[in-house]
Amino acid sequence: MSDIKIVQTGSVTSPIGFSAGGVFAGIKTQGEGKLDIGLIYSDRPCDTAGTFSQNSVISPSVTVTKGLVESGRTIRGVIANSGCANCAVGEYGLKDAEEMAAIAADKLGVNSDEVAVASTGVIGVELPMALIRDHVPQITLKEDGGDEFANAILTTDTRTKHIAASFNVGGSTVTIGGVSKGAGMIHPNMATMLAFITTDAEVENAFMRQSLREVVQLTFNQIDIDGDQSTNDTVLLMANGAAGNPTIAGGDEASEEFKQALFVVARHLAREIARDGEGARTLIEAKVEGAESHEDARKAARSIASSLLVKTAIYGRDPNWGRILMALGKSQINLEEPKIRVFINDIQIVAEGKAIAYNVQSVVSALGQDEVRLRVELNVGEGRGTAWGCDLTEEYVVFNSAYTT
Repeated sequence: MSDIKIVQTGSVTSPIGFSAGGVFAGIKTQGEGKLDIGLIYSDRPCDTAGTFSQNSVISPSVTVTKGLVESGRTIRGVIANSGCANCAVGEYGLKDAEEMAAIAADKLGVNSDEVAVASTGVIGVELPMALIRDHVPQITLKEDGGDEFANAILTTDTRTKHIAASFNVGGSTVTIGGVSKGAGMIHPNMATMLAFITTDAEVENAFMRQSLREVVQLTFNQIDIDGDQSTNDTVLLMANGAAGNPTIAGGDEASEEFKQALFVVARHLAREIARDGEGARTLIEAKVEGAESHEDARKAARSIASSLLVKTAIYGRDPNWGRILMALGKSQINLEEPKIRVFINDIQIVAEGKAIAYNVQSVVSALGQDEVRLRVELNVGEGRGTAWGCDLTEEYVVFNSAYTT
């Protein structure tokens, strides 16, 4: 909507009442500017919604946070570490996650059941609690500390990922800020990626939870880097009501604008995760139009964006459109092959389900751009869906073949 504005240098601390910070404790290997523990703090209680990994092997950090969210408790802060996933470590994992919350609570001056926990990094390694005990008290919380927090949750990411957007509700300016991390083990089904979204909106909890579920389905659940689902996937949305707006509860224009702004923030964070895939050079956007339903279109788009053969074709700048049709058909949605059209960066290469004459060099050049848009028109309905992925390069294989050594 036209009223939504992107906040310049926006971050997770752009909404009123939020601050953040980070510190290097030595959980990750040392490097210039590296941080590995981050805190987010709200100066007042937050209603909170969340979506989490559906992996059967789950990090106790997720278990603790999911329990808080599902209990309906308000949350005041988040502690997140990078370098260690706190997963597959037996009984110590839950004890350590609970202690992390308690350490952060002492720092923030709140109760431990008001602090969410998140971890990301190597699976099968215990959290170095001595380092966490020593360094969390050293974190300085700042109203402009969003970039520090964004840095503190990076693992194999090459850049921080954050954004904020604002809009007007009943004369009050409402802001939604967000931060995410993720570059590998990315094929979410929520509900290793983390995303934290904050807002100063006064929003009814049930509507907020519903909105987050719907937005996650359209954004984070539509990205793929390598087909592997993390044990630690977490998306949290925290609302503290500091903007003083009339309560957003659904069924009116303000509610639609809130949901649209949430979508804008989440889509940006999701796209940036896909863009920053390990070893990736190209962001892939797969768009399917004219499906029998939106669900069919999203399913097909994700099948295309996650296809290893599509990914490698784009890396090699090979206009192998047969792979796109293969990935489309693999989704098993209803379609009529003679009605299919395929475009690469708006250059049509398939009509009526078969190749047409096109300038091969133009398509090769298009495949060499930083973003490659694959559009498939099915022409059997009104369903639309989009997914995002990245190309698959030698660097991904080399990097992940020696990840822990």
